[in-house]
Amino acid sequence: MATLSDIGLAGAVSILSVLVFFVAFPILRAQPFNDRVYFSKWYLKGLRSSPAHSGAFVRKFVNLDFRSYIIASLNWMPEAFKMPEQELIDHAGLDSAVYLRIYLMGLKIFVPLTFLAWTILVPINWTNSTLELAKLQNVTSSYIDKLSLSNVPLGSNRFWAHIIMAYVFTFWTCYVLRKEYEMVASIRLQFLASEQRRADQFSVLVRNVPPDPDESVSELVEHFFLVNHPDHYLTHQVVYNANKLAQLVNKKKKMQNWLLYYQLKYERHNSKRPFTKTGFLALCGNKVDTLDYYNLEIEKLSKEIDAERERVAADPKSIMPAAFVSFKTRWGAAVCAQTQQSRNPTLWLTDWAPEPRDVYWQNLAIPYVSLTIRRLIMAVAFFFLTFFSMIPIAFVQSLANIDEIEKVAPFLKPITKIGFVKSFIQGCPPGIVLKLFLVVLPTILMIMSKFEGFISLSSLERRSATRHYLFNLVNVFLGNVIAGSAFQQLNSFIHHPASDIPKTIGVAIPQKATFFITYVMVGGWGGTAAEILTLKHLIIYHLKNCFLVKTDKDREEAMDPGSIGFNAGEPQIQFYFLLGLVYAPVTPALLPFILVFFGLAYIVFHHQIINVYNQEYESAAAFWPDVHLRVIVALLISQLLLSGLLATKQAAIPTPFLIAFPVLTIYFHRFCKGRYEPAFTRYPLQEAMMKDTLERAREPNLNLKSFLQNAYLHPVFKSANDDDDEDDDDFGEKWENESVLVPTKRSSRRNTPLPSRISATSSPSLPEVHEDS
Repeated sequence: MATLSDIGLAGAVSILSVLVFFVAFPILRAQPFNDRVYFSKWYLKGLRSSPAHSGAFVRKFVNLDFRSYIIASLNWMPEAFKMPEQELIDHAGLDSAVYLRIYLMGLKIFVPLTFLAWTILVPINWTNSTLELAKLQNVTSSYIDKLSLSNVPLGSNRFWAHIIMAYVFTFWTCYVLRKEYEMVASIRLQFLASEQRRADQFSVLVRNVPPDPDESVSELVEHFFLVNHPDHYLTHQVVYNANKLAQLVNKKKKMQNWLLYYQLKYERHNSKRPFTKTGFLALCGNKVDTLDYYNLEIEKLSKEIDAERERVAADPKSIMPAAFVSFKTRWGAAVCAQTQQSRNPTLWLTDWAPEPRDVYWQNLAIPYVSLTIRRLIMAVAFFFLTFFSMIPIAFVQSLANIDEIEKVAPFLKPITKIGFVKSFIQGCPPGIVLKLFLVVLPTILMIMSKFEGFISLSSLERRSATRHYLFNLVNVFLGNVIAGSAFQQLNSFIHHPASDIPKTIGVAIPQKATFFITYVMVGGWGGTAAEILTLKHLIIYHLKNCFLVKTDKDREEAMDPGSIGFNAGEPQIQFYFLLGLVYAPVTPALLPFILVFFGLAYIVFHHQIINVYNQEYESAAAFWPDVHLRVIVALLISQLLLSGLLATKQAAIPTPFLIAFPVLTIYFHRFCKGRYEPAFTRYPLQEAMMKDTLERAREPNLNLKSFLQNAYLHPVFKSANDDDDEDDDDFGEKWENESVLVPTKRSSRRNTPLPSRISATSSPSLPEVHEDS
């Protein structure tokens, strides 16, 4: 168990690392060769160019104006807060702006909680001597545990203070949650109302189109929507399984980049033509002329791409039973996306189409009927991943209980008896090892989410974030509390009667706060401060710039840092919410550390969102209901644990007053779900009609069809060749024409009252039946 000295050492190491990162940041940012790393967002938006430096050659790479270092170290924090929220939304997107509000919400919740807990609960806990006089002599405890509920005597009336404060904490948290939910919902509706025209506002994704022996998917989709949405249907784009074609196109782009690189190299040194080897990594194989080799390879790939295009166009199996359907108005799209289309609820399933840059095209090729099986498989896989991960988590806990390990490994005693070594081992490695173990988790969970078949990047990230949160809850929190307590109190369990075991657990659980304090300092403080350096992005950019960047386009791709990483970041934030809410009435000593984390993270990520991160998509804060739900779950867990702890402390009279806690919290969640969640899952018809009316008044001659007809065409069909735009345009036209519907041959469609797109009359494919008089 970490003692006060262990926590102090971990705190000193964490504070020192924060200071080192904050000192190194302005120095690295001021260097001209790092400008594209620390201001990448401005470069990608075309609002910043490379800094110009006159004079010595070294000034192009190193900033020799040392006064700028001092100015930068003092100014970067205030500059991060100069941008108003509305300007931040316009600059970085609503998703990024609302993501910051999660940190702000943490500050709003925990500042009052920390003040009340330290002014009321800490004195109540401190002025007892239970841990010193308790009969459970074998229970290990630290000096800091005197600040916790464990130090209150059994059956004491002082537990009323904890009950009252628990109610205060819950009511305040719910109040902040409601205000934030209301605010974000209002901001979202305002954003949607003021947003520029986008394809997803007019489009829905229809899936599970039923097979028809007489009509193709494209024909069937057109006829269905002409009949059922006659006044609003505009156009559609069927979904193709073009994954193989996409691989060929990407391979060709890489070849073209290499060809351009060697052409530029040859133009600079035209005295000698470049040569390369055709084997692995150009290290073995036949030696050939590089320019001729890449021209030949590109020509071969072009033929393969053309053949694959023709195969996709001609093969009915390449057409999936799904389509993006676009409407003349937002109102028509809203009605279609939010209603049942068929009497069979499993057919013609419609939902809002993601914006084109949010579409995860690979998963559109997954048959809809297989999604349930895929998700069942991943649910089982996630269960085993969570279960077997308890083994390394238990090992991490063993590092935090070095005194107990000495009994098993006595040969370590000479080393662990050294005070500094013992404090360092118990204070720092457990949090660091646990943090490193969790580094690969987001990648694993994202792979699982992709296998499940979600068709947008935003839904992939939200699914991955949900599982990441569950993993943290089960393994990092419950695993550390339960497994750690059992390991630590094993001797007490053996030598005391079974009736004393609940009491032992009741005393031991608050003591795990010392581990989480070190975890917050090492992982939360240090990790957040390291984020300001963006070390991963810095290293990758310079490696790519040295070895892979051949053109300006390559450099633009190399300096793209990606998005903020909602799937990895938000579950970590929620874990700190969980720790703070659980330990607020139990061990208030944890709260200042949580508060420092939220304040530090709010400053750092505010800066990063403005200057670094490049948002890949815009979901208009569709993730906020998940954020709200996870804080509610943290509240429920804190209430149940507090009830269990008070039951072990023989607080017979106060404990029943906690029964209302979960009931009130669940009722509050149901109220917020009914009142605010529809703003995130549905689009009000009133808002849609208002926006349509304003648009018609402002742009009466708008050609919406030309805006929408290629919006959801697979990217590989839009442009496969960067150097042959005319051919691409011709192919796009050809592809669109190939998607045009032909008259139906089905007798059930003979009396279709609406004209087809290729004819001005109703379907003429079958002769009209005339009754002989």
